[in-house]
Amino acid sequence: MKRVMFLIGLLLAVVVAGCGRKPSAGGEGAISGELVIFHAGSLAVPFKEIAAAFEKDNPGIKVLREAAGSRACARKISDLGRPCDVMASADYTVIDTLLIPEHADWNIRFATNEMTVVYHKASKGAGDINPDNWHEVLMRGDVRFGRSDPNADPCGYRAVLTMQLAEKHYGTTGLARKMMQKDVGYIRPKETDLLALLESNEIDYIFLYRSVAEQHGLERVLLPDEVNLKKPELAAVYEVASVDISGKKPGETVTKRGAPMVYGVTIPKNAPNPEAALAFVEYLLKSAGGMAVMEKKGQPSAVPSVTDTYDKIPEQLRRFAKK
Repeated sequence: MKRVMFLIGLLLAVVVAGCGRKPSAGGEGAISGELVIFHAGSLAVPFKEIAAAFEKDNPGIKVLREAAGSRACARKISDLGRPCDVMASADYTVIDTLLIPEHADWNIRFATNEMTVVYHKASKGAGDINPDNWHEVLMRGDVRFGRSDPNADPCGYRAVLTMQLAEKHYGTTGLARKMMQKDVGYIRPKETDLLALLESNEIDYIFLYRSVAEQHGLERVLLPDEVNLKKPELAAVYEVASVDISGKKPGETVTKRGAPMVYGVTIPKNAPNPEAALAFVEYLLKSAGGMAVMEKKGQPSAVPSVTDTYDKIPEQLRRFAKK
């Protein structure tokens, strides 16, 4: 009897230990718990759909998304120490400059976009605006436009870069300075914060990504390629524009030069659920997974792209990048 009781006790111990053990990644039901994602405001619509599909494939996962300006997202990790499993930025260089190497090891570039000027049918000048005169319409006294904060959001500094490129493209001396001085009361932390102001007719136009305009069914002016920060082959044209933004430390500034738009994603070192994070990023970057949604929502794939951190990328994600 003692031997039987001993064997029963041993069996129960094994069962309890097995229940408490965290499953390894890769098998069915291997990941569970909460998955915290910080992402750019311009990723809100596609990431909502991608997260829902990921949860459906992984019933044990609850995705918690938090949208903000990409630089603000990075500072939640670097300055506030907030736990985050996946960080997705509208500008891959935000990860490079604010998170690597202290808070993240690698960065994968995954999507593209372009700058537009967005409006609706009730906007002043809506019947006249076009790719040739949009800058003149925005400078009218009765017209108000909004943009996001360059220190918090890539769309904010890209708006300033667009103004500078427009000055050069249209040959209008002083245009960028005048634009930056106009309607400063309508600067917001991230570009999607401006949508409510547009819908309520508080403002007439927004400097906004094309994908966000398309996702919300808004009218938009498609800017010349020399201005819209879209074309990789025009990198030399874009880099003549620059803007100073806040650096890693208080009081420090860095110069941001014009460049083609590319989004980036990483898993921070403080990720509380790294196995789930790895699975999500893999799903995001698959052409038949997350990237199909990104393409559908107006953000073309950049996978695979060159990265300086290739050797530090987890092995199962390396196929989505290039040296």
